[in-house]
Amino acid sequence: MRFSLKQLAVFNAVADLGSVSKAAQTLSLTQSATSMSLSQLEKSLGRPLFERQGKRMVLSHWGNWLRPRAKQLLHDARQIELGLYDQHLISGEIQLGASQTAAEHLVPELISRIDGDFPEIRIELTVNNTQKVIEGVLSYQYDIGIIEGRCDDSRICHEVWCDDHLVIIAAKHHPFARQKQISAAQLEQAKWVLREQGAGTRRIFDSAIHGLVSELDVWREYEHVPVLRTMVTKGYYLSCLPYLDVAAQLESGELVALEVPGLDMTRTLSFVWRADSADNPVRECIRHEAKQLLSRLPSAR
Repeated sequence: MRFSLKQLAVFNAVADLGSVSKAAQTLSLTQSATSMSLSQLEKSLGRPLFERQGKRMVLSHWGNWLRPRAKQLLHDARQIELGLYDQHLISGEIQLGASQTAAEHLVPELISRIDGDFPEIRIELTVNNTQKVIEGVLSYQYDIGIIEGRCDDSRICHEVWCDDHLVIIAAKHHPFARQKQISAAQLEQAKWVLREQGAGTRRIFDSAIHGLVSELDVWREYEHVPVLRTMVTKGYYLSCLPYLDVAAQLESGELVALEVPGLDMTRTLSFVWRADSADNPVRECIRHEAKQLLSRLPSAR
C-alpha cells in the first residue's frame, strides 16, 4: 500500500479545518510533519488533493472524491482498535447539525437515549437553520443533519423522521385572539415578526401563504425562536412558529393559535446526509434510535 492511515488522518484533519497549522495542533504533530505527510499522500496518489488559496486549504476535485472514502477507512480502523480492547461494537464520533426546533425539543432526549445504550458514541451537536445545515452536510462539516421540511438536492439523501405543524400565534391581549377565524385580509393588516430567510419554518410559511396574501407587514426577522415568542407575548405582533416551540405557551393561555381557513402548514423533520458518503454505523444507529424515540413523543408524529 502506497499510503498510510496516518497520512489519511492528516488529510482528513486538514479537510475538516481548512488549515495545516490547525490540523497539526489537533493531531499533536509539528506543522512541518503535517505538511510532509500531506505532500507524501498527494505524491503517492499522483493527484493534488487541495488548492492553496492563501492560508486556506480548499479541497480539489480529487480531494472531494477521497474524503468520504478516507473517513470510512479511518472509522473502520478505529472500530478494529476498539474491538481489540473489548469496547462496544458501535462507537465513534459524529458531527450532527440540527435545526432549532429539533435541537431544542427532540435532540436532547435522543442524545440521552444514545448515551445510555451506546456510551462509546460521541455526538457533537451544532444548531443552525435548515439551509445552513444542508450546506454543512454538503461541505462535510456535518456527518448527518436534521432539517425542517424537504431537501431535493440530488447530492443529499433524505429521510423523514417525524411530522410537525406550524401555527400562527398572537398574544392573549391581541384583538385577533378573540376571533374564531382570521381572514387573509386581516393577515395583511397585522404586524409580523418572523424567522430569518433560510430557516425551514420561514420557507414553509412563505410557501403556505403564497397566493393567499399579496404582502405581509414584516417588522422584524430573527434567528432565535425565544426572541420571537417573547415579542409576540409582550406586544401586538403575529408570528408563525412550530407547534413544538409554543406548545407550553398555548397550553398556559399566554399565546393563542389563530385559525386561518385554507392555510395548511404541516411539515416534516427529516434526516439528511451526503449521498456519496460511505456506510456509517454510528449514523445508522442515530437514525434507528430516533425512530424508536417517536413512540414516546406523540406530539411530534
